[in-house]
Amino acid sequence: EALVWGVERTFNRISVDGDMSTNDTVFVLANGAAGNGSLSPEEFQGFKTGLAKVMDELSTMIVRDGEGATKLIRIAIKGAATPGDALTAARTIANSALVKTAFYGSDPNWGRIMAALGRSGIRMREEGVTIWVDDVKIVEKGMGRGAEPEAKAAARMKGKEFSVTVELHEGEFEDHITTCDLTHEYVTINADYRT
Repeated sequence: EALVWGVERTFNRISVDGDMSTNDTVFVLANGAAGNGSLSPEEFQGFKTGLAKVMDELSTMIVRDGEGATKLIRIAIKGAATPGDALTAARTIANSALVKTAFYGSDPNWGRIMAALGRSGIRMREEGVTIWVDDVKIVEKGMGRGAEPEAKAAARMKGKEFSVTVELHEGEFEDHITTCDLTHEYVTINADYRT
């Protein structure tokens, strides 16, 4: 129960390139050798929370170590109509090659984010979308806010970590995906080896 709960919130919320390796596996082992008794509900909750924290750190390390990755990006969706819409929107943005290459170039290309949202199949209205890079609002009511906010966002994107938050104004649901940029090195690494 703790493993499934934690995996859903951590390992199932990351993406390097949208593909899944046949070797992708998460497991927790316990053999009872310590001789501990059963956990109380409060102790189990503490264990579950602690396990999820470790899993979050490990899953983030996978993204940081992605082939050729230079940046770690958290895509957060807020105000989605359904839980599925929130996750689908985050995953579609995170897996978009055009968005990921813009991340690599420190380009706050909100048109690519809007395009990913538009093809995701979620319930949305273009005029309801607001987008931030960290705390810099670059889109409001579906329209870009101009050169100055984009320049500030580009400066934030030059760092090794930043967030992109999309508010859909369709409901109360939210979700996230942690991803990375798509670089020349990614292509080189994946073109030069065969499994």
